[in-house]
Amino acid sequence: MTGAGGVPSEAGAAVGRRIGIGLMYGLWRPRVLGAWRVPSAGPVILAVNHSHGIDGPMLMGTAPRPVHFLIKKEAFVGPLDPFLRGIGQLKVDRSAADRKAITDALGVLAQGGVLGIFPEGTRGEGDFASLRAGLAYFAVRSGAPVVPVAVLGGKDRHSRLSPAVPPLRTRIDVVFGDAFDAQEGARSSAEGGGGRRAGGSGRRTRKALDEATVRIQERLTAHLAEARRLTGR
Repeated sequence: MTGAGGVPSEAGAAVGRRIGIGLMYGLWRPRVLGAWRVPSAGPVILAVNHSHGIDGPMLMGTAPRPVHFLIKKEAFVGPLDPFLRGIGQLKVDRSAADRKAITDALGVLAQGGVLGIFPEGTRGEGDFASLRAGLAYFAVRSGAPVVPVAVLGGKDRHSRLSPAVPPLRTRIDVVFGDAFDAQEGARSSAEGGGGRRAGGSGRRTRKALDEATVRIQERLTAHLAEARRLTGR
């Protein structure tokens, strides 16, 4: 389901949210903390740690707004292809600069939607130790605030379904952090020097993206530590 200009519509993502709510609350026991921190309107990027095979659907079912996730193209196989497209998810080729995925993701943000990203790129320890530059690019290019999200629990045991899936009825904690501007330091400096920049018109030089990546990693790592403290995970 697509909207204007071929960008996945929020209506499709809203259907995906309803499906996610049913599946996640039916199969596991999500505990959601800080959902009120997600801005109720306007473009937002959810930056999610990635250690479970259900992190994407879990966020779709627990976030307060419909989410369009960037998902690896390998997941779009067979009947999952039209299904994932229908619920507003974005296919991305991680082996190259996928211009269509970039355009679609920026289109979601331009229409005031919520973009979900796993900044670590692939499922791993889920500790934000290694971030790709894609998150910084979308944040700087769109001017959208970033909300860190920590998905915790269920890693100590695995279900019979898959090593990547927590056992059914396991409690999973989803902790949303405070929204922040990926260019907050650079933006303040520029404004102090008379170089005013509007949202969505941030610098996109390699230096600016590198600085934004470092800033983002610091905020995400700090949020993960706080989330673990709050949940005891």
